[in-house]
Amino acid sequence: MPGSTYSAPDRVALPRNSDGVFTDIAGTYDFINKVLSFGQEQNWRRRAIAELPRGRLLDLGTGTGAALPVLAGFEVVGLDPEFEMLRINPMDEKVVGYGESLPFPDASFDAVFSAYVFRNLTSVADTLAEIERVLRPGGKAAIVDLGRPKNRFLAALHRAGSAVVLPAIGAAVGGRESYQYLHRSLDKLAPPEELYADTPLRVDKLWRMGPLGFVYGIVLAK
Repeated sequence: MPGSTYSAPDRVALPRNSDGVFTDIAGTYDFINKVLSFGQEQNWRRRAIAELPRGRLLDLGTGTGAALPVLAGFEVVGLDPEFEMLRINPMDEKVVGYGESLPFPDASFDAVFSAYVFRNLTSVADTLAEIERVLRPGGKAAIVDLGRPKNRFLAALHRAGSAVVLPAIGAAVGGRESYQYLHRSLDKLAPPEELYADTPLRVDKLWRMGPLGFVYGIVLAK
């Protein structure tokens, strides 16, 4: 039956700083993302996905499966550590697991896609190493995530705004602590221009999107 497959990882899962943080807001998470992105979150996904080779694709951090409508033409496998998110996810093939320890053999995928996930990882370096391992020769990974604008003044303005807006939205939907975490997570990682400068994969493209450029997309090639 579609949407009913849950596989346990055969590799050891690692703890994450965000474990359980999205459980209480699983039912409203996608709607709030649409509001916060001014309805552009699928366009941001679509732009990155257009850079990927067709074939078998891993949706890393698939959550509720929000990317599925823009993944037509791929054989999609979804992976996420949050069971409550996967329970809502309509994908045919979905796996409970972590990016830092992917439960797949080497060279399993032609492409990897990940949206709004990397700032929630325990280890970006370990996850990128795992992505490189499961990609087939010539494969590519596309990542979309949030951070702060490059300009210091705009970054400070954005930080002040998210400190107020995100917890307020969280309080309205019964997930104040989750959205306070989301605000803090925007400062967790280095800018993408630095974060992906030295990885097992080659940077193919990097671009900024969204108001003030607080969203980025990057394509990494094996």
